[in-house]
Amino acid sequence: MTQSPHSGFDRHMLEALVCPVTHATLSYDAGRQELVSQAAGLAFPIRAGIPIMLVSEARQIKAD
Repeated sequence: MTQSPHSGFDRHMLEALVCPVTHATLSYDAGRQELVSQAAGLAFPIRAGIPIMLVSEARQIKAD
């Protein structure tokens, strides 16, 4: 099954999506329902199974 039962997010979509800022690959954080761009330091929310790839909607993440 490629979709998370709670979010409806198709993880195969991740292969086609890139960060809108850096064009780097994204990682999927299932716990937070976000797509994370380590390169940009941003986490893009997934709402109702739809990734919101707007910088204005992204959460800034801190590098560890």
